[in-house]
Amino acid sequence: MSEGCVFIGGEFVSPEDARMSIFDAGFVWGDTVYDVTSTWAGWFFMLDEHLERFARSCAGFRLESPYGADEMRSILAECVARTGLDNCYVKLQLTRGVIPNQVRDPRLGAPEFVAYAMPYVWIWGEDKSRNGAALHVSGVERVSSKAIDARYKNYNRADFVQARFEAYDRGCDDALLVGADGALTEGPGYNVFVVKDGAVATPDANVLEGITRRAVAELCQEDGIPFSCRRVEPAELHSADEVFASTTAGGVMPVIRLGDRPIGNGHAGLLTSHIQSRYWSRREEGWHGTRVEDLLEPAEPKRSRP
Repeated sequence: MSEGCVFIGGEFVSPEDARMSIFDAGFVWGDTVYDVTSTWAGWFFMLDEHLERFARSCAGFRLESPYGADEMRSILAECVARTGLDNCYVKLQLTRGVIPNQVRDPRLGAPEFVAYAMPYVWIWGEDKSRNGAALHVSGVERVSSKAIDARYKNYNRADFVQARFEAYDRGCDDALLVGADGALTEGPGYNVFVVKDGAVATPDANVLEGITRRAVAELCQEDGIPFSCRRVEPAELHSADEVFASTTAGGVMPVIRLGDRPIGNGHAGLLTSHIQSRYWSRREEGWHGTRVEDLLEPAEPKRSRP
């Protein structure tokens, strides 16, 4: 199986040949934004929406990409094509780049664009992503969007990492974080949803505005399922009929346990299973899809500026 393809420094290379400077501010300062899309059955999913969010993240971090949206589409398609895979995890990122030695002015960085495609990733492994995982409500406070705006997908993730350690220490698969205001926020790389009396709700603040989250809202609207983005209290997790999460790397994912307490009967709930089934069947059909081959260019993309 292909291990993937990386676009870095204006070239397509194998993962083992991908290199960047240890002096890049993306590494030194965590000054990086990114986005993740995927292909399934040869279709990119909501690619334009991901690129639009990436552009918003770049603007929010005052980073300027050396490539335009059309060039990025071609780069991502070429990365996927070179893997030879139909189902891929596809990432693009922009770092601040190397800033001259002894200088701390971020305006002097030369932003470095990187993209890659690799075999599709399931955030909790395929079995648990499809059938259910155990989450821990962490005592680690989610960084406030007043400090680092959660709407911009970025690598400032120390709170997520520490929360995951806490979850692993308690025998759970992953974590959920609560903000300084006491409201439920999100997990490391995924949005969370509570289901009560047939209605679905998800936190509306201090969270990434997930593209898969948007897809869940659309499916609920199509099927007449009440859906709302609102403040969600952590206690609602324990009183919920069902809980699930969403992310590019796993789709719609049941949560069957919080700590040592099962949710419902300890299996994926009926409404969660319905939304999950609809999500994957629609993906197979090319829902919100763009064919990889339709984006391929005969020549490698050129930088839009020096």
